[in-house]
Amino acid sequence: MVPVTNRTGLLLLLALAGAGTLSAQAPQGPIQPRPGQAVQQAPPGAQVTVKVALVNTPVTVRDAKGNLVDTLTAADFRVTDNGVAQKIAHFDFGGDPVSLVILVQTSSRIESILPDIRKTGVLFTQNVMAADGEAALVGFNDGVDKLQDFTKNPDLIENTVAHLQAGSSGSRLYDAMAVAVEMLSGRPQPSADKPGRRRVLLVLSETVDEGSETKLGEVLRQAQLANVTIYSVGLSTLRSELHSKPRHTQPEPSTPPGINPLPPLPGIIQTPETEAARNQGVDLMGAAIWAVQHADEKVKDKAMDIAAVATGGMHLSTYKDQSIEQAIDEIGAELHSQYTITYAPSAGSDLGYHEIKVLVDRKKLTVRARPGYYVAPPQG
Repeated sequence: MVPVTNRTGLLLLLALAGAGTLSAQAPQGPIQPRPGQAVQQAPPGAQVTVKVALVNTPVTVRDAKGNLVDTLTAADFRVTDNGVAQKIAHFDFGGDPVSLVILVQTSSRIESILPDIRKTGVLFTQNVMAADGEAALVGFNDGVDKLQDFTKNPDLIENTVAHLQAGSSGSRLYDAMAVAVEMLSGRPQPSADKPGRRRVLLVLSETVDEGSETKLGEVLRQAQLANVTIYSVGLSTLRSELHSKPRHTQPEPSTPPGINPLPPLPGIIQTPETEAARNQGVDLMGAAIWAVQHADEKVKDKAMDIAAVATGGMHLSTYKDQSIEQAIDEIGAELHSQYTITYAPSAGSDLGYHEIKVLVDRKKLTVRARPGYYVAPPQG
């Protein structure tokens, strides 16, 4: 028989040995596989999904002559999400009220154009906001300034636009777009039983970004998930200079630098949304999808064309024949002749890019909608 003192010592030794064994069975940090040993895989079919409550897409339909079509019903449309047919939860034609953020470049770079912009307030209130709309105004240069919060009072919007002032020479376009998208994210959305609001960002700016911390792809991801449609009126300081200081030493260029002066290819309807794609070899849809998938990468060319395509909007240049007023009129006309289609993706959404396709069961019609949205993994 082992003496009590010796038994106590023996039990202590066994306990310590056991603790060492348990410690060896649960090492800290990741377990490194042994050479030649297969790594255990996740169960077959395991898939991470994130619930996307509502997908809303504006749809613009034109006939063979480029005229807006306003006679379709929900039964004429078919919508797929990554190839899966979706049930339309909400359908509207031009009636859902607009929540609008007007984003204006106030850089000293465009100071010569500001007098023209100051005259456009009434166009925003009457042609874009319309009777039931609301709007906010944001200006940007080296910083981003919320000049007017959301209001349904047209006088406040018109007065703020009329008193826009030039600031510093910077142009933090993408940072300002991010602020605008965040503002719009809080506005009510359409659903099956509530009309909600269409979220619209209208940018008046050069296609120049200097100093932004935000990448365009990040903005577009958030805009797609928040169901924000981006429209853009491209400002041209060169156009302003040509009008104010005629140059007689050389002929006036017919197009901005880098824009192909050739007419569109045969068979292509010349409408506002095809204007940006006149350059041969430019795949704006592909560029928009790439920008969203690679949110951390820089977009070097045609940023606002890409933003419009990615969200179902439209970019209009004011370089040559079209004035700022005409561009705003065109955007207002489209917004109020546009279909809104809303659906709830069934059983959640896989991570990654989701392709949206909207088809119309009619011949000789051209349909424009946003190409998709990106679902990122949840934070934390």
